[in-house]
Amino acid sequence: LIRWGLSLSPSSGFDFLLWWMFVNSWLIMVLKELPVENVARPLGRNEVIGLLFRLTIFGAVTYFTIKWMVDAIDPTRKQKVEAQKQAEKLMRQIGVKNVKLSEYEMSIAAHLVDPLSMQITWRDIAGQDEVITELKETVILPVQKRHLFQGSRLLQPPKGVLLYGPPGCGKTLIAKATAKEAGFRFINLQPSTLTDKWYGESQKLAAAVFTLAVKLQPSIIFIDEIDSFLRNRSSSDHEATAMMKAQFMSLWDGLDTDYHCQVIIMGATNRPQDLDSAILRRMPTRFHINQPSVRQREQILRLILENESVDPSLDLLEIAKETDGFSGSDLREMCRDAALLCVRDFVHTQDDSVSDDDDVIRPIHQSDLQRSIGKMKKSKSAGGQSTGLLHTGLD
Repeated sequence: LIRWGLSLSPSSGFDFLLWWMFVNSWLIMVLKELPVENVARPLGRNEVIGLLFRLTIFGAVTYFTIKWMVDAIDPTRKQKVEAQKQAEKLMRQIGVKNVKLSEYEMSIAAHLVDPLSMQITWRDIAGQDEVITELKETVILPVQKRHLFQGSRLLQPPKGVLLYGPPGCGKTLIAKATAKEAGFRFINLQPSTLTDKWYGESQKLAAAVFTLAVKLQPSIIFIDEIDSFLRNRSSSDHEATAMMKAQFMSLWDGLDTDYHCQVIIMGATNRPQDLDSAILRRMPTRFHINQPSVRQREQILRLILENESVDPSLDLLEIAKETDGFSGSDLREMCRDAALLCVRDFVHTQDDSVSDDDDVIRPIHQSDLQRSIGKMKKSKSAGGQSTGLLHTGLD
């Protein structure tokens, strides 16, 4: 008990309070066990053994009762246990062995993504050939061919990559495909993972992000909607948030000093103007994922409808011209709505006398896509979305 108390200090918070309650309980138990008339005489051997046995039982019951109460009061206890189980499962899937992780690293490891389990490849992304080529040359090649760039510090892979542009244009898909093609361990970092109600825990979680990424390198730390997490700092920021951002950026600078570290931080945002200038400095490689042009929209439509039943006379170029201002996700939703029109026609014209083997859904026609285009334009205008987001310049 004394040894435990010497390792603590009043600033250690709840641990010190738990120790002090334990000491008080022990002292009360001792005083009750010693009769007043027997204080002056020495205790016998059996009395000492019985007293120690009762004190041990009482102390153990008190300790585990208080510990159970603390776990019951903590609202995040269940999530922490589930996160630890998920992290251990993911670590086995990606083949990581003999790597000891701390409690905080376990919480971050629960958001690991196995690159082999990803279904996204470069072939699943259409209309972004220039961006893909530059990513292969500046990010993937220096990692896969390290022996070619060992003598140069200028040709090392960047420590920060920013993908910015309008929503629904494939920024997240590009990040996942990069991790898949390069074989990187992928940490899908959520801002909520780094927040904790206890003071100082957020900084420890932020440090665990980088220590985990270094242990699992080569790895990518991906932050979607990075503007919500690392936006411009101001004097009105909460103290805990400001300290977490400062900790994150100082650890990020530590990656720049280690030229052999294979950790890349990728961020995606559609509001780059809200990012802090210090974050932009740490992300020197930036790719603008703009809304697709007519040629790019034609390529995206061809990729979406590649394995679908379509009318041979379908003119994708004409459809691409009519979808000005549509993003990649808009085009996918438009094609899905056109396919549902075929299903509706089948349901309305279904004849009960026809056997199930003869049931066939008709292919997608040009008119189906044109009806979907009109529906999408109405929904976009009703939602107040502009048909063309302006390019946001970055210094």
